[in-house]
Amino acid sequence: MSVAGMLLQRVMGGRGRPPSQGACGFSLTELLVTLAILALLAAAATPLWIKQLERARRLDATDALVRVAVLQERFYFENGRYARAGELAVPPPAGLGVAGTERGYYELRLRAAEGGSSDGFAVEAVADAQGPQAGDKQCRVMSVDSTGLRASENADGEDSTDACWP
Repeated sequence: MSVAGMLLQRVMGGRGRPPSQGACGFSLTELLVTLAILALLAAAATPLWIKQLERARRLDATDALVRVAVLQERFYFENGRYARAGELAVPPPAGLGVAGTERGYYELRLRAAEGGSSDGFAVEAVADAQGPQAGDKQCRVMSVDSTGLRASENADGEDSTDACWP
């Protein structure tokens, strides 16, 4: 037999027909192995995906905190004092006009500066306990004060500033 004939026989599968004519689709075993691999990949990727979503949602807090700090400085320039807690949601010029964070993942709280001084403020963004950010144990409370000091606490009340602020 010639080399061409042997090659043709090998390509035809030795049965006189191309291999694709006899095999249609996947076997059940191949399908189950593929599904098992996909399930393992999904199980490994899901926690990482959730952590990435939590990190992205923290921007809702940082944006709101910086916005309130800027509005506080404007309020101070116009009124000679910083806005108080009750003036957070009140529209300008009597207040800051900030009802909450843009997407609602955090609740905003305005408080007087440490030591009760009227020459300062601190604003906190606390993760909404009923919202999608409730599972974020690393950055439960984020804050900024009138001096520009940024801080953050985890669910246990420990400092987590380096992990939470970009």
